[in-house]
Amino acid sequence: MNVSKPMYFGGQLHDGVAQHEVINPATGEVAGIVAVADAELAVNALEQAQLALDTWSTTTVTERVQWMNKLRQAIIAHELPLRECIHQEMGKAWASTQGDYQMLVDSLAFYAEEISQRQSHKIDDIEGTHSHEIVHEPVGVVAAFLAWNFPLLNLAYKLAPAMAAGCPIVVKPSLKTPLSALLVGELCAQIGLPAGAVNIICGPDQLIGDAMSASTIPALITLIGSTETGKHVMRVGATSIKRYSMELGGNAPVLVFADADLDLAASVVCGLKFENAGQICVAPNRVFVEQSVAADFLALVKQKTQAVKVGFDKNQAIGMGPVIDQGAWQRIDQMVQDAVADGAKLEMGGARPAELTEGSFYSPTVLTNVKPTSRICRDEVFGPVISILNFTDEAEVLAQANDTEAGLSSFIFTQNIEKAQSIANKLRFGEVHINGVKYAINLPHCGVKQSGVGVDCSSYALDEYFTIKRVSRALLTERAQ
Repeated sequence: MNVSKPMYFGGQLHDGVAQHEVINPATGEVAGIVAVADAELAVNALEQAQLALDTWSTTTVTERVQWMNKLRQAIIAHELPLRECIHQEMGKAWASTQGDYQMLVDSLAFYAEEISQRQSHKIDDIEGTHSHEIVHEPVGVVAAFLAWNFPLLNLAYKLAPAMAAGCPIVVKPSLKTPLSALLVGELCAQIGLPAGAVNIICGPDQLIGDAMSASTIPALITLIGSTETGKHVMRVGATSIKRYSMELGGNAPVLVFADADLDLAASVVCGLKFENAGQICVAPNRVFVEQSVAADFLALVKQKTQAVKVGFDKNQAIGMGPVIDQGAWQRIDQMVQDAVADGAKLEMGGARPAELTEGSFYSPTVLTNVKPTSRICRDEVFGPVISILNFTDEAEVLAQANDTEAGLSSFIFTQNIEKAQSIANKLRFGEVHINGVKYAINLPHCGVKQSGVGVDCSSYALDEYFTIKRVSRALLTERAQ
């Protein structure tokens, strides 16, 4: 596969100012060539969105829903090429591309339904002298910066609620994985979406991101990325008062107690760590296991890790693809080496799979005896490495779990429901998963502390794209005769 993709803004396809080669990290080969923007074109895309604001924001809900459904049908009709783009730009296992793609389909359907049910509401006047109506209005132009790890899922989280709310949106996918998002731009052009309602551009990430952040046009900047990127965007965006909705880095703890279903716990940990090569913000980063069952849990994790098939072949049951590039490979490997030097034991992996001589493949890796002060426990790995720490004291392990600036996801495994609820109440994370894991478009995805502000998914996310207007009217009283 070697496709050529233009950008899409102002209702037109654009060849940009230059071209960029997208590299498949599984093969090192060119997966596609994309048009890229410079800072001037990025601002122009925002201007096109601004021009569309008056008309797009005042379209009826019925009309916007019709456009969302039309785009959704076009996406369904192009499932295979969209998934192929993900497969090639990430090297992602073919089976895993389905969930990435499906989230975009589901998100458009969910927010089309959600906006159809929204209504203004009234507030009672205490004195009875006025009527008060609360109206939700589109916040304005939205700038959306996407991470590379789930190209269409990340797009789904931003595109659908913006369209539903009537906010023109300018989307900047990562330059590492722009192919699938740009194909969605082509589909927007194909269905004749009103000009400026949706705009998809790409280019050097910081150059384009800074130009968009510094502009006074965006009313809302929404981001999926690292905490450091989030702080940088807010600094650059201080040219005007803006809203921010950001899903940032994680450092998820897993607490496995002695009475847990160990096979279930090992399956969830390995599933999240290896399906996308560990490149998931909610993936377990620190696995705390009660000492009395540590050996049994480790045996299950090693068994499941051994069964993971690594590679890049549509015709095989591949469980894990490569990490995104050689830079990521080297960073992950250095973290593993540092942990071992700090006393951790390398149980499995820790290098390139012997049978894969090309691409950015890193073996599924398991470490034990990891120190909580090690870099691999302090920083987000974002790779296929399971770090196991043992514990004997509940209060101590809870303190260690909370000892991080991140606050995205966390996991508890115990069959004692009272204990699970007590621990959940004390964990300082936006999400707590007990005896399993569940994500869906109708469930809020959110972090606390340095893991972000705002919400993705669910009806709560739609609120990010609205402002509240109060319309108060004095009630006419009968004149005295």
